Amino acid sequence: MSDSLPMTIPAPLTPARRTQIINLVRRAARAEILPRFRTLSTNDIDQKSGPMDVVTAADKEAEKMIARGLLALFPNAHIVGEESVTDDKVAGLADAEMGFTIDPVDGTWNFAHGLATFGVILSMTRFGVPVFGLIYDPITDEVLIADETGPAQVIAPRRPARSVTVSKGGPVESLSGFASVYNIPENKRAELIGLMTRFQRLYSLRCAAHEFRMVAQGHVDFILCPNLTPWDHAAGSLIVRRAGGHVACLDGSEYRAQMRDGYLLCASDAATWGRVRDAMSFLLEDQPKG
Repeated sequence: MSDSLPMTIPAPLTPARRTQIINLVRRAARAEILPRFRTLSTNDIDQKSGPMDVVTAADKEAEKMIARGLLALFPNAHIVGEESVTDDKVAGLADAEMGFTIDPVDGTWNFAHGLATFGVILSMTRFGVPVFGLIYDPITDEVLIADETGPAQVIAPRRPARSVTVSKGGPVESLSGFASVYNIPENKRAELIGLMTRFQRLYSLRCAAHEFRMVAQGHVDFILCPNLTPWDHAAGSLIVRRAGGHVACLDGSEYRAQMRDGYLLCASDAATWGRVRDAMSFLLEDQPKG
């Protein structure tokens, strides 16, 4: 009988496959994203749910290129891209032995308005569990990456890869983190605004890619994520965990990529996570069940 892993548990990505994925994302950024940065016309920008939720030609074309490249490498993969998403595709991550999520331009509002705070996010999942995460900054050509076995690392041109580590955490009054007032229910916003006097700082960059990067590299202590979307959160949750952080939904349950309801909280350690959770427990009062 073979000693190899069962067919239902695919082996981790090989270094060669990881490099192919990194190169695919870099090529897509150079071909479809960077040439459009600060050159978009009004015809290149559309609204989705409203004026603060936009999509550009860069999002659409980069996603197509990355999806094609992933399917060339992994023909049976289940692909979930932000710009071609359906509820069924997200739900399908729970049953997919190999799933990929793609956010081709995270921070699209920033990108569309000429701000350099945007990135590309890609994750690989196994039955909904993130097992590989990549956050790419097209401006610096820097990749933040992690898988289920090794440390979170930054890979930058002409520099050796280096591991990253979360902050040391601490009491609430010393903590800085990300929590967007406008992404939580309207009846909870005043309470969240009130927390600004308890924490050292609460920020929002309108870009999950850079918010997760800041947490994983220890520049801030936590990130609270409402409106769960796998293309925004699957990669970052794994990267923060492999950087030494504590990751769970606000109600204490384990995060899975197919989740759409609830809140994801990533913090520097379990004690800090608990302090932030206690401060934000009011968000759980109206959380949907099941």
